[in-house]
Amino acid sequence: MSKIEKMSILGVRSFGVEDKDKQVITFFSPLTILVGPNGAGKTTIIECLKYICTGDFPPGTKGNSFVHDPKVANETDVRAQIRLQFRDVNGELVAVQRSMVCTQKGKKTEFKTLEGVITRTKHGEKVSLSSKCAEIDREMISALGVSRSVINNVIFCHQEESNWPLSEGKALKQRFDEIFSATRYIKALETLRQVRLKQGQRIKECQVELKYLKQNKEKAHEIQNQLANRETQLAASRENVKSIEDQLEPLRNHLTEIEQNLVKVMRLDNEIKALESRKKQMEKDNQDLQQKMEKVFQGTDEQLREMYQNHQRTVREKEKKLTEFQRELERTNKDCLRFNREKSELLVEQGRLQLQADRHQQHIRTRDSLIQSLAAQLELEGLERPPFNERQINNFHRLVKERQDKDMEAANQLMREFSEKELMKQKQLDEIRDKKTGLERTIDLKSDIQNKKQLEVKNLKYELHQLEGSSDRLLELDQELTKAKHELDEAEKNCNVEGLEMEIQELQREKATLDSFLRKLDKEMEQLNLNTTIITQMDMLKKDKADKEEQIRKIKSRHNEELITLMGYFPNKKQLEDWLHSKVKEINETRDKIAKLKEKSFGGEEETVCIEIYQSSDC
Repeated sequence: MSKIEKMSILGVRSFGVEDKDKQVITFFSPLTILVGPNGAGKTTIIECLKYICTGDFPPGTKGNSFVHDPKVANETDVRAQIRLQFRDVNGELVAVQRSMVCTQKGKKTEFKTLEGVITRTKHGEKVSLSSKCAEIDREMISALGVSRSVINNVIFCHQEESNWPLSEGKALKQRFDEIFSATRYIKALETLRQVRLKQGQRIKECQVELKYLKQNKEKAHEIQNQLANRETQLAASRENVKSIEDQLEPLRNHLTEIEQNLVKVMRLDNEIKALESRKKQMEKDNQDLQQKMEKVFQGTDEQLREMYQNHQRTVREKEKKLTEFQRELERTNKDCLRFNREKSELLVEQGRLQLQADRHQQHIRTRDSLIQSLAAQLELEGLERPPFNERQINNFHRLVKERQDKDMEAANQLMREFSEKELMKQKQLDEIRDKKTGLERTIDLKSDIQNKKQLEVKNLKYELHQLEGSSDRLLELDQELTKAKHELDEAEKNCNVEGLEMEIQELQREKATLDSFLRKLDKEMEQLNLNTTIITQMDMLKKDKADKEEQIRKIKSRHNEELITLMGYFPNKKQLEDWLHSKVKEINETRDKIAKLKEKSFGGEEETVCIEIYQSSDC
C-alpha cells in the first residue's frame, strides 16, 4: 500500500517565494488533521497534493492564480515548487518534484510549467526520470496504485466539489463509473462476450474441418492401400520387362551386324554402278572423239610438241592482244559513259532551256496581244499585226509614255481649272448665300414692320371707330394710314424674292454641270491608271526576259570550255546533235570490233583444245 510521508511547498498561493518561506509538512499514520483559520493554507495543501499527484490545477484556475502573485512579491518572475516524498505500492521510496513560473508582463501574467522530475531509489542508487522522457502523471498513478478518479473525487477532493454525491443522477452515475471503473468493466465484459462468440464460431469451423479431415484420412488410407498394390504390380512388371530385355539383347546385336553388312553391300553396289557409268561415258567420249577427228597427225612427237609450243605462243600473243583490246574497250566504255552522261545533262539542259524559251515566247505573245489591244484603245498606228520587233516595242513605249504625259498634263490642267472654277463658284455661292441671308433678314424685318403697321392700322381703325365724331383726328389717322401703306409698298418692291430664287436655280444647274465634268475626269483618270498598270506589267516582262537571257548566257559560259575542249569550237544546237550522233556511231563500231576480236580469240582456244586432244589420242 502506498503512503505519503512529506511534502514541501514554495511560492504557491499564500506561501512565500523566499527560501525561508518554504514549508515542509509531515504526514502521520494513520491520520493527519490540518487545523487553522481561514486563509492559513489548508485548502492549498490539498490542492498541492492533488496537483503533484495528478497534475490537475484546482477548479476555476489555469495556473496563474495558483502561483504566488508577482505583484504581491514585488517580483517580475515568481517560481513555485512542490516536492513530495512517498512510498509506492511496493514500499519503495519515491520523490517527486514539480516546478512552475509566473511572469509579470505589463498588466498580464504569463504562466509556464517547468520540467518535473520523479526519483526512485533502486539498489541503493537514485534513478531520476524527467517529464521530457516520460509522462509523470501516469507514473504517479501507477506508483500510488489508485486511479485518477479516486484521487480527484475521493482522496484529494476539493472543498468546492465535495458535494458531488448530492448532484443529479446522471452526473453522480458518471462519477461512480469513473471511481469504480464501471466503463472499463463493461468494456471488458463486451470484449469477453465478443471473444466468446468468436471462439464459438471458431469451434464450429474446427468441428466442420475435423469432419472433413476424418473423411480425408479415410481416403488417404484407401489410397495408401491402392498404392501398395500398384507398387507390387509394378515390381512384378519390372521383373518381366527385365527378363524380356535380356532375351532381346542377342537379337539386337545380330540385327546390328545385319544392318552393317547391308550398308557395306549397298556402298559396294553404288561404287559398281558409278564405275560402270563412268566406263560407258568414257567409251562414248572416245567414240565421239574418233568421229570428230578429221585428220590424224602423222609426224613425230617432237614435231607435235614444237607445234604445240608454237600454238601456245600464238595463244599468249592473242591473249595479250585480247587484254589490250579489253583495256581499250574499258576506256572506250568509260568515254561512252561519260559522253552519255554529258549527253543526258545537255539534253536536260536543252529541255530546260527549251521550256524557258517556250515560256519566253508565250510571254512575248502575251505582250504583243496586250500591246495590240492597248494600241487599239489608244488609236496608235503601226501596231496592228504582231509579232513586234524591238524597234516597234520601243516606239510603242515612247508613244504610250508621251500619251500618258499628255493625258497627265491635260488632267492636271483640267484639275487646276476645275479647282479655280470651283473656288470661283464657291465664292459666288458664298456671296449669293450672304445676299440671300441679308435679304431674308430684310424680309423678316420688313415683315415685322408690316405686322406692326397692320397692328397700328387696326388700332387706328379702332380709335377711328371710337372717335367718329372727331374729324381732325380722322384726317390725321388717314394720313398715317396712307404713309404706312406707302412704306409697305416700298418694302415689297425692294424684296425681289423671285429673282433671288431664279439666281439660286441657275447656280445649282451650273454645279450639276461641273459635277458631270468631274465624273468624266475621274473616268479618264481610271483609264490612265489602267494604262500605267499595263506599262508596269510590260516592264516586269522585260525584266523577266532579261533574266532569262542572262541565265542562258551563264549556261553557255559554264559549258563553253567543255564543248570547246571536246569539239574545238562552240557549236550550235544542230552541230552538237551531229557530233553526238557521230560519237555514238564510233562507239558502236568499236563494240563490233571488240566482239569480232573476242570471237577470234575463242576460235584460237578451240584449236588449242583440239591439238591437245590429238596429242592425247596419239599417246
